[in-house]
Formats: sequence, structure tokens, C-alpha cells
Amino acid sequence: MGRLEGKVALITGAGAGIGRASALLFAREGAKIAVVERDTQSGAETAKLIKDAGGDAVFIATDVTEAADVESAVQQTLDIFGRLDVLYNNAGGSTVNDARVTDAPVDEFWRKMKLDLFGTWLGCRYGIDAMLKCGNGGSVINATSIFAIIGTHGKDAYTAAKGAISAITRSMAVEYASENIRVNAVAPGATATARVLKLLKEDGVTSKSLDGQLLGLVQPDDIAYAALYLASDESRSTTGHILTVDGGLTIS
Repeated sequence: MGRLEGKVALITGAGAGIGRASALLFAREGAKIAVVERDTQSGAETAKLIKDAGGDAVFIATDVTEAADVESAVQQTLDIFGRLDVLYNNAGGSTVNDARVTDAPVDEFWRKMKLDLFGTWLGCRYGIDAMLKCGNGGSVINATSIFAIIGTHGKDAYTAAKGAISAITRSMAVEYASENIRVNAVAPGATATARVLKLLKEDGVTSKSLDGQLLGLVQPDDIAYAALYLASDESRSTTGHILTVDGGLTIS
């Protein structure tokens, strides 16, 4: 029996990278997957990959920065699968437009707040509410970053958003423990997604952080397996935790 047998998981940003790796892994472990993604082509492709492998998935086109979209995605998940056990707020990411606070464009700050922080907040707002109504408890996994733990150069907007995600993860862990809803986060180091591989060529900050990763570039599956632990009942005594998967960056 799979580690997520009988569970329903909603994963945002599941069209590529860490989100797709997690969706495929969760499905192999027995979960039914709501593939929540803004890009219709990549989102539909992830759902098809799951179905072709014998799993159960639905693609729901969603902009996680829009409250009505997120609310609808959660409701569609409930309508199709009847419950929600795992919410993985994975959507987000840094860009080359970020910089130190005196140089970063103001628009870049608000873009990161809206996509990373507000998108996560909306996922929790509607996803946790669904879990409360189902009455079975659940697991919320948020995507933060190693940059929310260590100091770095040239990422002040991204760091601000991810630091806030780490903070509300702990806060919500306290808020919902009595309803058996666990709230944790994964903090990746530089990970071999298409977006990060592009940043490595264009962004010296990401390259410098990789230099400190003792075990080298993290693979998307490595993050997916960390998220799997937090999604499964194996982590039933873990909440409010920020799980780093950074190739040893924080100890280098």
C-alpha cells in the first residue's frame, strides 16, 4: 500500500519542476491529485502523465493570486474527489528582476508578495477551510526557501515573501493543531528545475548559493520526497517545522 493511499492532494504550480515531481510521486504513492496550475498546457500534461501511469488526477486551471480562482479550485477538488487531505502550496519562485532593497523595482516586491505570499495565504484560507469541513484533519505544506533562513545578496523581495511564508506556517500550525491539521514548510536550496537552471546562467546570487551546497544541486525529486514525508501520516507528530533540503548549504 502506498504512503498516501486513500488521500486527496491539491498541489499548486504542479505543471513543472518541483510541483510536477511532487504530483507524480504523490500519485505513485496512492493519492488522487488535483493538479492546480496557471499554464493550461503543462498542467494538463501533468494530469495526463499521472493518468497514463494508472493514477487518478484532474487538472484545474488556476491563478493562485486570484481569490475566486483558488476558492474554485478547492471546491472543484471537493466536488470531484469528495475530500481534501493534503494541500501543497508550491507555486512561486524568484526572478532576475529581484535585487537588494535599495535597487529592486517596487513592482517586483509586490509581484513576489502576490504570487508567493498571497498565493500561499489564499491556498491556506480555502484549503484549510475545506479540511475543517471534511473533519478528517490534514496536512498543509508550504514552499518557503533557504533564503528565508540564511542571509543572501540581491534577493530582498523574494526573501521577504518567503520569510513571511515561514512565519505564517508556524502561526497556522498553532492555530489548527486542535483540529488535527498540521502545517509545515519545505525550504529548498538551488534545485535543478528549468527556472533555476536558467537563473544559474543569468543570476550570480543563485550561482553563489549553489557553490555552498556541499552535496551539489538538489533534484526536484529530492524536494518531492521531503514533501511526501510531510504529506503522509509518518509526520503525524510534526507541525510548524521548516524542512530544509539544501545540499548542506546551511552548514557550509
